[in-house]
Amino acid sequence: MQHFKDLNISQEAKKTLSILGFETLTPIQDGVIPAILEGRDLIAQAQTGSGKTLAFALPLIEKITPQQQLPQALIIAPTRELCEQIASVIKSISIHKANLKVVTLYGGVPLRGQSASLEKGADIIIGTAGRLNDHLFRKTLILDNIKTLILDEADRMLDMGFYDDIIKITSSLTKKPQSLLFSATYPENIDKLARAILKDPLTVQTETKHKAKIDEFAYEVKNKDEAVLTILQSYKPSSVVIFCNTKVQTDELSDFLLDNDFDVATLHGDFDQRDRNESLLQFSNGSFPVLVATDVASRGLDIDNIEMIINYDIPHKKETYTHRIGRTARAGKDGIAVSLFARRSKEIIEEIMPNASIGSLDSLKADKNFAIQGKFRTIHIDGGKRDKLRKGDILGTLCKELGMDPNDIGQIVVTDKASYAAIRKHTAKNTLKALQKTTIKKRKFRVWMLG
Repeated sequence: MQHFKDLNISQEAKKTLSILGFETLTPIQDGVIPAILEGRDLIAQAQTGSGKTLAFALPLIEKITPQQQLPQALIIAPTRELCEQIASVIKSISIHKANLKVVTLYGGVPLRGQSASLEKGADIIIGTAGRLNDHLFRKTLILDNIKTLILDEADRMLDMGFYDDIIKITSSLTKKPQSLLFSATYPENIDKLARAILKDPLTVQTETKHKAKIDEFAYEVKNKDEAVLTILQSYKPSSVVIFCNTKVQTDELSDFLLDNDFDVATLHGDFDQRDRNESLLQFSNGSFPVLVATDVASRGLDIDNIEMIINYDIPHKKETYTHRIGRTARAGKDGIAVSLFARRSKEIIEEIMPNASIGSLDSLKADKNFAIQGKFRTIHIDGGKRDKLRKGDILGTLCKELGMDPNDIGQIVVTDKASYAAIRKHTAKNTLKALQKTTIKKRKFRVWMLG
């Protein structure tokens, strides 16, 4: 088993990884990190949750020299959520590289602010294909010094119809960079993209060491809302993601579950970036353990404890189904995927999910008193990294100033402009009132409850 301390990387990088608790490499990391360090182009097939982001982020950081005039690395990803997750990993493992600047570029955020960030310089650009092309058209993004190109979740980008956008971006590169293509599945059009971008690539395919099992079921139903309720009250998961095909269905199902006392977060394309981030945050920190979403959440949702996936609507493609159910059975845990279908859709079920067992709702035993409730509530603090706030500052205020039991404090997340603290539900209101009357680092911040 390969250890990070044995890699041909700097001592500073090894120390950072040790502090963060990284010791042994996952199969995909073992397979690609040495090759990337050697400068090889490669195609890597690995599932989400296999450690692939660290697999390309670590050698990338080793190659970067901060504070150059132009970006040295470009990472293209399918969704804004995945862009932010990649940026978070890079920032966490690059604390030994002073002044390394990462800029994310995606839709739903004003171009002007992104252009201002680019004017100040960037070492690594992470973006979605559409927004990257917007900046290239406006000449606010210059890619003349790109040495490393990474396509993450390339299959998803092709599925979303971004082939031409990706080619337009790569054609704008004045120098041939080292190019890395990561994909969870390997559809036919991946070959076409690989031939256009990669040179003599190494191909790496891995399976996770402890391959978790997903039990797949499909139920023929007439009333989907009631069917979802029956399934939840029978299986009794502690956390679940329910996928709908449209925004309207997402909102309507969320309202139905809220009326039945479930703690629900909602996510779809009409949400602005802050609302998206806060919905995902409240789901991941245990405030709202039910997430009803469109396929905006089928990729880039990096949460290990999702017990169940429900397909309220059958996806149109088998690849989409694979990505949806891949949100469960992570970190070595098994998962359950349940799909609902009408009688006329039975042939589609056999085509898209051939491994699913067809069941009857009559066989389930629902506990009518059961509802999934969050253990926490999330307090929003109107200050973040730009205000020099750290997790320790917030934790210190909660414990030392307010006298809270540490067991009543959950996940604390600090972003550039805001911070979020998950507080046990039974004490959340009193904590909020106390925080409104106290200071953090001798400063008064506005605070309120999300949800």
